[in-house]
Amino acid sequence: MSKQKFSTRTLTTLAMLIAIEVILSRFLSVNAWNIKIGFGFIPVVIAAVLYGPLAGGIVGALSDFIGALLFPIGAYFPGFTLSSFLMGVVFGLFLYKKQSWLQGLAAVGINQFILGLFLNTFWISVLYGSPYVPLLATRVFQCILLTVVQLICIQLMVPILNRYGKKVSAS
Repeated sequence: MSKQKFSTRTLTTLAMLIAIEVILSRFLSVNAWNIKIGFGFIPVVIAAVLYGPLAGGIVGALSDFIGALLFPIGAYFPGFTLSSFLMGVVFGLFLYKKQSWLQGLAAVGINQFILGLFLNTFWISVLYGSPYVPLLATRVFQCILLTVVQLICIQLMVPILNRYGKKVSAS
């Protein structure tokens, strides 16, 4: 996110993406204490593709924090906010400016298996005092399912976002 793009339009877009992410994550997803399946990643991907890694991270972190304050699912834990920030950064590092199917796979793989499966499972283990390895086993299916869903959504969204991004740059 360069200084040139840090405009009122950018701030407004990021604020709308944060609001949409809160709605998708808190109201339109399936949540259990150790599993979460939904489309809350979409606004984070949009921010990352259009504005870069920092914007993706900010949308991820602020939406997690605001959602946890306004519509708590459980106790607030800053580890999940850190994970959300890192997920947005990873999407931005792999999908900003230049995208390919392989870059999408790398971004989703890192987010789902390193951050989602290993790191978030660790946070759940710390927060609830559950043993890590058995908890890890229960979350593998979620990561596999979300990997497929995210890959399909990203492959469908990126061409549209690239056209939108070019129009925003021109205006």
